[in-house]
Amino acid sequence: MAKKTTPKKTVKKVATKKTATKKVTATKKTTTKKATVTKKATTASLVQTRIIARVDVGFGNALYLRGEGAGLSWDKGALMENIAPYEWAFSTTRAKAPVAFKCLINDQVWADGENQSVAAGGTLISSPVFHW
Repeated sequence: MAKKTTPKKTVKKVATKKTATKKVTATKKTTTKKATVTKKATTASLVQTRIIARVDVGFGNALYLRGEGAGLSWDKGALMENIAPYEWAFSTTRAKAPVAFKCLINDQVWADGENQSVAAGGTLISSPVFHW
């Protein structure tokens, strides 16, 4: 007699997708505090005091200032810069108070009239008169 065989059950394999598992690591958030730097600007270094003289001093001559404040002296003049024909300029950041001054040609011939003054941080345009 013949053996009876039972039909074998076939198991279907279903393809499953493998999902990658992510490793979760605990990260610690650290906050860094940045130091706040504040710069204090000194007003004396930022304030420009200007004196402009509009005068013809003649060819080969120069205009000087003597005075008090902003590094000026009544004993020795400070040379002004010739910025245009008949225009001379002096500027400083050293003035902390009003500056009293007078113009001189070649640091020898004084301008006529009273002393002039300019406030610290201000600009004064003058036309000095000379008799020489």
